[in-house]
Amino acid sequence: MSNELVMYTDGASRGNPGPGGYGAILFWGDHRKELSQGYRYTTNNRMELMAVIAGLEALKKGGLKITIYSDSQYVVKAWEQGWLKNWIATDFKGGKKNKDLWLHFYELAKKNTIRFVWVRGHADNPYNNRCDQLATAAADKGPLHVDKVFEEESGR
Repeated sequence: MSNELVMYTDGASRGNPGPGGYGAILFWGDHRKELSQGYRYTTNNRMELMAVIAGLEALKKGGLKITIYSDSQYVVKAWEQGWLKNWIATDFKGGKKNKDLWLHFYELAKKNTIRFVWVRGHADNPYNNRCDQLATAAADKGPLHVDKVFEEESGR
């Protein structure tokens, strides 16, 4: 089996902020795994990033080449254009959001070789569309977990 993994991810939020969820699909050879989770109060960007984190957390080993397809310019550009390294170097100065998730992602990312590819959302990519279905169903049907850091930062 090759050491290449393909992941599709998407996040959703009703109201932004509001109830949200993420969906991810991991492909490893002939294997496919779908992940999703809902949260009672969060944002779209947090869910886009949580989808990636959940996919990486599901891996049982490191040293993989991973291609992650996302319709989030925020997530794709943060990694591919080096924004995240600048945010970390400046301790997220200037009100950069989601520091907790970005730092967690960064630690997970170190274990593998990751490349992000942007895909147009709500278009003709069946895997992105499936991730959107997983994310919205998780947000709408629950069970809804607590995005503790975001709720604390929001004063809820």
